[in-house]
Amino acid sequence: MDVQKIRADFPILARTVRGGRPLVYLDSGATAQRPRQVLDAERSFLEQHNAAVHRGAHQLAEEATDAYESARARIAAFVGADPGEVVFVKNATEGINLVAYAMGNAAGFPGAERFEIGAGDEIVVTGLEHHANLVPWQELCRRTGAVLKWFEVSEDGRIDLDSDPITERTKIVAFAHQSNVLGTILPVEELTRRAKAVGALVLLDACQSVPHMPVNLTELGVDFAVFSGHKMLGPSGVGVLYGRAELLAAMPPFLTGGSMIEMVRMEGSTYAPPPQRFEAGVPMTSQAVGLAAAVDYLNEIGMESVHAHELELTALAIEGLSAIPGVRVLGPVTTDDRGGAVAFVVDGVHAHDVGQVLDDRGVAIRVGHHCAWPLHRRFGVAATVRASFHVYNTPDEVTALVEGVQAAREFFGVA
Repeated sequence: MDVQKIRADFPILARTVRGGRPLVYLDSGATAQRPRQVLDAERSFLEQHNAAVHRGAHQLAEEATDAYESARARIAAFVGADPGEVVFVKNATEGINLVAYAMGNAAGFPGAERFEIGAGDEIVVTGLEHHANLVPWQELCRRTGAVLKWFEVSEDGRIDLDSDPITERTKIVAFAHQSNVLGTILPVEELTRRAKAVGALVLLDACQSVPHMPVNLTELGVDFAVFSGHKMLGPSGVGVLYGRAELLAAMPPFLTGGSMIEMVRMEGSTYAPPPQRFEAGVPMTSQAVGLAAAVDYLNEIGMESVHAHELELTALAIEGLSAIPGVRVLGPVTTDDRGGAVAFVVDGVHAHDVGQVLDDRGVAIRVGHHCAWPLHRRFGVAATVRASFHVYNTPDEVTALVEGVQAAREFFGVA
């Protein structure tokens, strides 16, 4: 894999920041940069084919619809799904809320008994979750009287399988494939097996895995999964909800209106089959086209190569940071079952101050709780510094990170 050739595809990586310093972008866990191929695909669609999809009796509408459905098919193939199992949403957060809303609104919807949830039923998550895979379930519990339970997190940042809260009352188990803070890759197959043993549904937050490693959702056996375009070299404003076909067919809609209907009368309406049932209104067409271009780009490189490259960078970062006195890396300190998010604290220096020193040196990272406040409480810290890698990052950029952290310690007099 030629990283320098890859970097040449990303115009933003050529810019300078903070008075002429080269940009070292280590915040892909928040949002990834986009290659020219993605920018060009969006621009070409808007310049040549822009029209509302699934409506209009003219050539542009036909071309736009073909581009939109072609994007769906390519994205589905990327994650081992059928096109009819891919629902376009604005982001992963919306996808999770869609499933949670459907469960809370299932009573009385024909065929949706599988999704009904009520007082005393249980929802299971883990202590590693992003707020997007926690707060919607808290809200569903508030509305229905269900009880939220969770797997605890071990000292090395992995799920404590012995803390298993799954029971016969569990209706859904929702968990991240890879932690957005610690990089931990969760045991999807084992968690899915335990959920299915009691008849519970499984939702996988794949935001930090699909962009970085090979993922086949059908082989994993999950019922639902979500991921966002902007984390995988694609546009913002578009994401995917994957759902097994028979489950989507039984689910009530989330948003209602145009496009998602089968027949409308003043007395009532019937709804289109999936995925259209869950895509009310005019969708994010150019963004879907751009996301498919990102999938094509990643496919050309190969996800095995992407993952291997990121693990090399992760190993360098863990080694370099761990060698600095007073720096503690949270979570797994090897690359076994791990991805490319590295969170750490610096004794005597607040995370935001570390971030400021790094930013002054052109190194872009994230500081704070990273939308995972309970996880930070588990480790007794209010905030961490997080570096997160993608295919365009280099070993020299890891060196810049490590040197910047050492400079922060020296600046604040703790070295």
